[in-house]
This record gives sequence, structure tokens and C-alpha cells, in this order.
Amino acid sequence: MSTEASPEVARLDDRTVAPLVPHRDGRSHKGSHGTLIIVAGSIDHLGAALLATEAAVRAGSGLVCLALPASLQPLAAGRVPEAVTMGLPERVLWEVEPRAAAQAILGRSPDALLLGPGLRPGEATAALVMALLREDGAPAVVDAEALNVLAAAGEWWTAVVRRAVLTPHPGEFARLDGSPVGPADHERAARVDAAARRWGRVVVLKGAGTVIAAGDGRVARAPFENPALASAGTGDVLAGTIAALLAQGLEPWDAARLGVYLHGVAAERASERLGDAGLMASDLPLLIARARHDLGRATGGGRGDRRLGFGERSRSA
Repeated sequence: MSTEASPEVARLDDRTVAPLVPHRDGRSHKGSHGTLIIVAGSIDHLGAALLATEAAVRAGSGLVCLALPASLQPLAAGRVPEAVTMGLPERVLWEVEPRAAAQAILGRSPDALLLGPGLRPGEATAALVMALLREDGAPAVVDAEALNVLAAAGEWWTAVVRRAVLTPHPGEFARLDGSPVGPADHERAARVDAAARRWGRVVVLKGAGTVIAAGDGRVARAPFENPALASAGTGDVLAGTIAALLAQGLEPWDAARLGVYLHGVAAERASERLGDAGLMASDLPLLIARARHDLGRATGGGRGDRRLGFGERSRSA
């Protein structure tokens, strides 16, 4: 049981999140809205990479590139038609050569990175993840297997330079932080706040009432408790959404809050049709785009006053 004091927790709603939606100038082009490179996928978990990629496209990134081992590139190319793919150098079949792969990724000068969904566990993956995170530059979302790499690296935050948003589920958080976190809201908030301060990174603890902490004392909680999200791939969609917002220029704290909120709204809308079971992760990206559109209209300078439906809910922090 944590002995940390419970921090003050802000509650996300339409009013607090709408100003975070990136403005899009009428004369903009794809280069105006950021290049995102997603380092993800393996022969057994290619779907995770494709879900993150589709979510990133729908969340508004101008150019999304899925980078994966060269032998897997033919399996991914064209699966999300709007994205491009990048075959990373390999040392054996399905396994990257870490140094050459890192150089190829960084040579593209992305505006943001997403590391982790569906990556193959192993030494080569760990070396690639750490090589990318030890370099300064564009911010990154660290998810799934990339989180396991950090957990195995000891005091990883002393070596990592890159600004990042970490998106663990409770099991991944326990590995990173050293012990399980309980379900009570106050414990979750205190643990995430303490971890974010220690690691110096934004942390998103997924689950009912997702908690986001900035590392400087700011903590927020989403209002959503939706069992329909308890299915494979929904976390990959969230990671792709947050990463796309980073690529569009949002700071990590803002991208994390807006991404969590759009993801939660999308799931609520899917649940209205499907109930508490039956939602597939692939249902979410289009609904995320719609949620972003409606949230922009809600406070978009006279373009309408439609609310998403969470501005008036009250939930204890």
C-alpha cells in the first residue's frame, strides 16, 4: 500500500479538453500536421502496429510511417493505405539490426515517435528502443513492449533523454514501479504522480478512470469507466492517438490528456450501439476522428455549441 499523499486531481471534461484540439489553418498541407514514425509490429503481433497506425491517421497526423523489420514490410504495406511503411535493416529474419535501424529512423527527422505496440521481445528490440530514447529530439510515446524494455533496464530514467509519454496498463506499471497498484482512485493517483515525478515523464495509467500525471504535480483523471474497452488492441489505438497529437505539436501533457479523452468518448459512443461487450479496437479510430470534430465544434469560435456529454458529469477525485 502506498504511503504517498493523494495529489489534487483535475477532472477532464469537454470544457477543459476542447482548447487542446490543434487548430488547422485552411491553407495547411500534410507537412503542416507532423510526421509520426511508429516503431511497432512483429510476425505474431502485426495487428497491434496496424491499429496504432490507423488511429494515428484518424487522429490527424499529416504523415504516418510504420517502421518494422524489412521481412515484415510486405505484410504491412497497404494495410492502412494512407500510411507509408519503412523496412528496417535486419540481422536475422524478423529481427532488426538495432544500430542501423535507429539511424534509419532518426534520419527521417520525425516530429514524434511511437515505440512498442506489438514489438518482438528480445535483445535487439531492447537495444533499438534504448538507442532511440537515449537521443534527444522529438517526443515519443512509449507503450507495450517498449515499457517492458524500460522495466528491465533498472533506473532507466537516468539514461533516457527524450521527452516521452508512458502509457502502461496496471501490469506494466507494476513492473516499472516495482509493485502492484490497487484499484482505489486515491492510490492510483498518488502512485502515478510519484512515478511521474521520479521518472520526469508524463505517465498515463490506463484503466477505469485513467490517470494522467505530468511529473510536476499536475494530475488529471478521465471520467470514463467502460468495460467495453477491456479487449485486445484498444491500448494500441490510444498510443497511436496520443502519438499523432504529439506529432501535431502538442506538448506531452496536453497530448496525453486530449488523447485519453478522445479515446474515451469514442468508446462511449461505440458502447451506445454495442453494449459493454463486442467493441473491437478497430471500431475506435473513426469514432476518435468524429469526437475530435465534435469537440472542436463545441468551443470552436462560434462553429457550434454541441457537447460530447461529459461536461456536466461529476465523479469524485
